[in-house]
This record gives sequence, C-alpha cells and structure tokens, in this order.
Amino acid sequence: MDEVVARAQAWLDQDPDEQTRGELAALLERSQRGDGDAEDELADRFAGRLEFGTAGLRGELGAGSARMNRVLVAQAAAGLAAYLRENAGPGATPLVVVGYDGRRNSRVFAEDSAELFAGAGLDAVLLPRLLPTPVLAFAVRHLDAAAGVMVTASHNPPNDNGYKVYLGGPDAGSQIVSPADAEIAAHIERVAEAGPIGDLPRSTEYEVAPESLVDAYVAATAAVGPAPASAAELNWTYTAMHGVGWETTARVLETAGYPAPTTVAAQIEPDGAFPTVSFPNPEEPGAMDLAFATARETGAEFIIANDPDADRLAVAIPDPGAEAGYRRLTGNQVGLLLGWRAARLAVTDGLSASLACSVVSSPGLQVIAERYGLDFHATLTGFKWISRAPGLVYGFEEALGYLVNPDTVRDKDGISAAVALLQIAGEARGRGMTLADVIAAFDAEFGFFASDQVSIRVDDLTIIERIMAALRAEHPTALGQVAVASVDDLLGGSGEVPAADVLRMNLEDGSRVIVRPSGTEPKLKAYLDVRGDDGPDAAARLAALRDAVEQLLASVQ
Repeated sequence: MDEVVARAQAWLDQDPDEQTRGELAALLERSQRGDGDAEDELADRFAGRLEFGTAGLRGELGAGSARMNRVLVAQAAAGLAAYLRENAGPGATPLVVVGYDGRRNSRVFAEDSAELFAGAGLDAVLLPRLLPTPVLAFAVRHLDAAAGVMVTASHNPPNDNGYKVYLGGPDAGSQIVSPADAEIAAHIERVAEAGPIGDLPRSTEYEVAPESLVDAYVAATAAVGPAPASAAELNWTYTAMHGVGWETTARVLETAGYPAPTTVAAQIEPDGAFPTVSFPNPEEPGAMDLAFATARETGAEFIIANDPDADRLAVAIPDPGAEAGYRRLTGNQVGLLLGWRAARLAVTDGLSASLACSVVSSPGLQVIAERYGLDFHATLTGFKWISRAPGLVYGFEEALGYLVNPDTVRDKDGISAAVALLQIAGEARGRGMTLADVIAAFDAEFGFFASDQVSIRVDDLTIIERIMAALRAEHPTALGQVAVASVDDLLGGSGEVPAADVLRMNLEDGSRVIVRPSGTEPKLKAYLDVRGDDGPDAAARLAALRDAVEQLLASVQ
C-alpha cells in the first residue's frame, strides 16, 4: 500500500485541477486513518495507467493514473507532440487541430492540449467552440494537419471523457491504427516517467480556428444530399441527445434546403449531465423515449437522432405494433439503405469504387456491391479500419456509424448521414412512399436480411476473457436446431482482416454469429445475422438464433 500512497502523493503534487486534487487529498487522508474502502479506491485509481490505444484514451473522470484528468491528458498531449516531431519531415513543423464536445472537462482538456502542443513547438489550432466530432475530422483534412485530437467520450456514461486521435499525411485524416498507437503510447510513458507535468513547456500562442472552417464543413456536408423538391413537406423529429449536434445540423439542413424538424426541446442543448437519459446512446433502451413522445404529438414521418458528439445516427419510423408507436431501425437497416443509395450514385457517376463495412455488420452490403459491380471490403470494427478501404465511396458499421462522404471526412459522421437519409426520404415522398416502403423495396430487391445483438455487460473484464477462452476451447456444434458448419478464429487474421479477438460461427443455413469483446465498453457482444425467404421467415430464424446464443453464452460464463 505504501507504493500506491507514494504514487498518489506524487500525482497530487503535480495536479493542476482543484477538484481532482481535493478528491485525491480526501482519499489519502481517509487511507491514512485506516479506511479500507479508501485504500481499495486508491489501489484501483493507481493500479496502472489508462491505456492509450487505437481509440486513444477513454475512461471515467477522476484523479489517478487509471482515470481521465488533466495530468493524464497533459502527458498524452506531450507524448503525441513528441511522436509528431519525431515523424515530421526535415524542417517541417507539424500542425495539430484540437476539438471538444460538451462533456465535463472537455474544454479544459482541449485548451491544455493546445497549450502543450504550442509549447512543444507545433502549430496548434483550437476549434472555436464545442462542436461535433465530424467537424474535427473534417478539419484535419481541410487544414492538411499532421494530426487531430477530439476530446469526447461519444455516447459513454456522463462521468466519462476521452481523447481521440487522428493522423493526417499518409493516414488521410483517419483515426490511428497500429503501430502508431504503440509508438504514441511509448512517448506518453516516457513523458510520465520524466517528471511532473508542471515541467512541460506551455504556450498560449495557439490559433483559434476561424468560423470559415465550420462554414466549409457545413457547405461540404450539405452538398452530400441537396433536398429534392419533394422534401419540402417532410414532417420529422430530431434529437441531439443533450449533445453538440443541433447547431451544426441546423445550418446544414438550411443550406441543403430541408425543412426544419420538430426538435426534442429537453434534449436539444448541450448538457454534459445528460439529465433525461441513463445512457446518452440512441441504442440504449429508453434513450429515445422523449423523441418518440415528440413524434407522436406531431405525427412525424420519421425520427432522426444523433449521439452526443454527432458522429452516430439513429432513425425510427412509425410502427403501430410498437408500444411507443415508433420503432428504431437497426444500424444494419439504415446502413443498407445508405449503401444502396451510394451504389446507385457510384454507378451513375461511372466510378470504379468500393463499399465497406465491419465484419460484424450485415452481409447485405456485399450483396449490394456485387449487384452493382462494385468492390467490397470487410474490415475489423471501427472506422479507423473502414475508412482505409481502397476506393471507398461508402462504409458503415452496425453500431449506428456511417461514412457517406470519404472525400471530406474519414470517419463516421452522423450529420452527413442524416442528410443522405433525408434525401432518401424526400425522394421517396415524391413517389408516394415512406421509409418503411423503401425498406420493403430493398427487401424485395436484395433479400430479407435480419440482425440482432446479444450483449453481456460486466464489472469484471476477466469474465469476458473466460467466455472467449471457453468458446475457443470447445466450439459449439450447433446453435438450436441448426448445425455450425465452421468457426473462424480471427486471432490469427483472415484474408484482408488483421488479427483480432473475434470468433465467427457460420451456420449451415447461411446464418452467422460473431462474438467479440467491445472495444469501448465493458461488454461482450454477439452479432447475429440471418437471411430469410421473406420477412416472417427471417424474423423466426433470428428469434430462434437469439435464444440459442443466449443459452450458449449463459452456459460458458
């Protein structure tokens, strides 16, 4: 315990944040009085460092090396600066652009980073105010930056925050992948070992980006899908989920010519406490209840929701059979509609292009690509991989992420995806169709794909390790009444997909189950995909498969 106390005291001595200093000082005082709970809390906070990986940093706010705080962020910024200088060409001064959302401490983390980048001799640019993640991703390419940092924890719980890194140059504005993550992490470690953060050079001589940068994003995003004349009377509902999406989205809608939606008033302004939802994630039960209620009041034709940093998009349509009167479409359903649109546009424009999605997303995108003579790529989960697919014109993953404008944003973008979806809805309205009718037309054209997900949230990550080990040790021979034809273990990689902790079970009837740990949450996820002869057949196959997967996972916990 003495070593933990020493680390905590060293942390306290360098912490510039009054709140986390007070928090840590109180824990140390209680620990010195023999408080066992305080000792356990200190051990948890200083057992190791919050790991920097391809997703950057993400974790709970608080004092300690295993939490998100100003000390950890300063070390990360200085480490990233050292990496960028090391990789810069002779005489080059790397430019770094920094953005932030509306979460607690996002602005201070961003300003600390800009000061440290400037102090390290880099050209630093801070976005002018809290803005969506896609604006930062756009800025990396627009400014030809060497790197970008977005301070956000996306749709995580309210007390989390994160530090997301993009690279320019050969990476073209995509998120980092290996080996860059390990190289940056090594620099961060060296900074942390070298001394207190007060010794790091700082400068307030950084630039605040002009509004013209945001204007450029708005113009480029509106151009993704200008409104057809038939969109003028669209009646729809929008929620920002207490995030930063609405201001930018409203400008894009006006520029593209779409009618303003009815907004969910209680969720439209940024609020890092997310007071009306348990989890600010449109996928979570209850998160869209206020949107459903608002839509019922106006008879909305559909609902569009962004997550708090507006890089994800959720869509719901009327459904008399649903308790709320609306049902949220799955990420795969939206992804396939947008993929169908992208394929048609690529062929119309005479492009030699590709569609891409993560290995856990619907196999329907490959069917679309083959139908239109386009290339198809399946990648690991995350847009750091999807965005790197060669010849990409469109990519998606089932977790509500869609990349519809890769020439300007090399990441998922919930605002540009909303514009593309609105164009689909507007064109359909001109033909006397609803979004439900468009989905039915897709099913008739390509087949009845259905998907679902089974998730296990844990407090102890070793539970996930045990489940994955058990499934690898003994592959299931059947799921329900359907035999398992083969199992692919992606730990060693597969084709163009790099090695990953993923198991793919291929069933004899063409169905598929993929099991993997979540990369951002303490969850094990199983992704279920079936293709049926018609809608009821697909639904029945999916329900049976879900029951079988739940039983399988329960048996190996």
